[in-house]
Amino acid sequence: MSFLLETLRLGLTNLLLHKLRSILTSLGIILGVAAVIIMVSIGEGNK
Repeated sequence: MSFLLETLRLGLTNLLLHKLRSILTSLGIILGVAAVIIMVSIGEGNK
């Protein structure tokens, strides 16, 4: 259990220390998922 708590603490610490990198990574994931959803929607709309 302490391993899980230590990993969680380390992750949160790194998120707070590297805010810009965290924001850019999240933004990239969001844009990627949105692009896939849009492409699938366009493909289904053309059927």
